Amino acid sequence: MLKCKINGQDVEVAEGSSIIEAFKATGQDIAHYCWHPGLSVAGVCRLCMVEIEGNPRLQIACNTQVQEGMVINNNSDKIKDAVKWGLDFHLINHPLDCPICAQAGECQLQIQYMKFGQYDPEMAERKVKKRKVVDLGPKIVLDTERCILCSRCVRFTDEVSKTNELGIFNRGDHSEIGTVDDRPLDNPYSVNTVDICPVGALTSREFRFQQRVWYLKNETTVCNGCSTGCSTKVYFNEEGMWRVKPDHNDDVNGYWMCDEGRGTPRFVNKDSRLLSAWNGQKDEGQDLEAGAAAKAVGQTLKKVVAEQGSDKVAFVVTGQYTDQENRAFLSLAKDLGVKVYHWVNNPEKMDEFDGLLIRGDKNPNTYGLKEAMKEVGVGSPWSELESSVSDLEYVVVAGPENHFAYSDLTDKVDLFSKANHQVWFVAGDHDVLRAASNKVSLIPTKTYVEKDGTYKNFEGREQRIRRVMTLVPGALSLTEASKLMSGQELLVDGNVSESYRKTNFFSSNERGYL
Repeated sequence: MLKCKINGQDVEVAEGSSIIEAFKATGQDIAHYCWHPGLSVAGVCRLCMVEIEGNPRLQIACNTQVQEGMVINNNSDKIKDAVKWGLDFHLINHPLDCPICAQAGECQLQIQYMKFGQYDPEMAERKVKKRKVVDLGPKIVLDTERCILCSRCVRFTDEVSKTNELGIFNRGDHSEIGTVDDRPLDNPYSVNTVDICPVGALTSREFRFQQRVWYLKNETTVCNGCSTGCSTKVYFNEEGMWRVKPDHNDDVNGYWMCDEGRGTPRFVNKDSRLLSAWNGQKDEGQDLEAGAAAKAVGQTLKKVVAEQGSDKVAFVVTGQYTDQENRAFLSLAKDLGVKVYHWVNNPEKMDEFDGLLIRGDKNPNTYGLKEAMKEVGVGSPWSELESSVSDLEYVVVAGPENHFAYSDLTDKVDLFSKANHQVWFVAGDHDVLRAASNKVSLIPTKTYVEKDGTYKNFEGREQRIRRVMTLVPGALSLTEASKLMSGQELLVDGNVSESYRKTNFFSSNERGYL
C-alpha cells in the first residue's frame, strides 16, 4: 500500500493505483468524463486536473499513478479555473436541448456543470451543427451534436465486446462518433454504450422518451436471464418496470450486462402477466382467486394420490425459481410421493458460453435446482414422463417466469395435454395454455422482483434477490403456493395493492443531485 494525501486527507491505496482511483476510493469529488474504471485510460477530456506538491504543472488524475508521499489537491483556485475552462470547451458546441433530452436528470454535463462549472460563457461564435437522431443500429440512436467525444463507447466496442463497430471520424470541431463502413452497432452488449455515455448522445430505443428518471426508483437485484446471474439495477415506478442496467460486481459481471438481460420488463409488467387464477379448457373458463385455487389443487392432488396412487401425478420443475421455492415445491412432491421431472429448455445449448457473460443455460438457478433435487431425494428421467404422460391424471408445472427463454413452451403444453389435467404455476398469461385440449388450471406466480430469495449461478455462487415492488398483488411465490397446497393457512389477500402516486423519487432523499 502507498500513502498519500488528498485534499488534506491521509489515504492508502494499492501500488499501481491512479490518482483518480484514489479520489474514488475516498469518496471525494473529481471532475471527469472520459475515464471509466472498466475501460482503458484515454485522457481526452482533460477535466480531472490535480495539483501535485512539487510539480509545477497540473496533471490529469486518470493517467498519473500515486507515488509514496504524494500531496494532491483538486480544490485550489488554479484547479477550479482549469476545470471551468475545460467545461466551457466541452459545451461550446453542445446544443441547449436539455428539456427534450432523454438523458435529462442523469446527465453528467448537467451534474458536473453544477458541481464544477457555473461560469459565465465567453464564446460568441455560432455552434457547429451536426447530425441528430442517427440510426446506429436496432437498439441505439445517436445525437451527434450532444457527443463530447469522450471515446468511452469506442473503447467499449474495441476492448470489451471486441466487435469494433465504432470510431471517431473527421477532425477538429467536425469530429464525430460513427460506425466503421456504416456497419450497424448490433452486438449482444451494445446497450452498455448507452450506460457509459456521460451525456445524451447515445440513447436506447427501448427506454428513449419513456420516463423521466426523477419519476423512477431503482433497486439492486440479480438478472434472471441466464445462469451467469449478473448484478443489476431495476428502475421502476407505480406504472411498472422501465429499464434494467448493470450493477458493478467484480466477481460476476464487472460493469456490464448483455442486451438480452435488459428485456425483463417484457415478462414482468402487467400487460404480459397472469393477473388471476384461471380454470378451463379450450379458451373457456373462469377466473379464480390465486390462493383459493392453489388450495383447491392441493386438496385434489391428495385425493387423487389416496384413491388412485401417486403414479397418477407428476411434478415438473424449471430452473427459474429461488432455492427457497424449489425446496418447498420439491418437499411437497416428496410428501405426496409423486415423481419429479426437470424440464431443461434448449438442452443442446446448456454448456454454451460466449466468452464474456452470456451462457446457454437461460435459467438463473439450474445449479440450485439440481442441488435441491439431490438434497430432497427426488428426480426422474424426462424420457419416463414422455412415455407415461397419457396415464397421468395431473401434471403440475412450476412453469418459466421468463417464457421468452423457453422456445419449446408450445411443445410441452401439447405433451402435458395428454394427461387429464395440467396445472401451471406461471407468471405470464399465454394463449397456448388456455387453448390446451385438456383441463387446465393456471395460478399466477410472482416474478423475481416481487419476492425474496436466493439463486445459485453456474458456478454455485449464492446471490440474493429481494422484493423491490409488487405488480400483481394476488400472485403467489412458489413457496406460498406449496404451503397452500399442503394444507397450511396463509394470509393471502388478492385485493391488496400498493399505494403509489407520481412522485419525484430523487427530490427528497439521500441520493443527491441527479
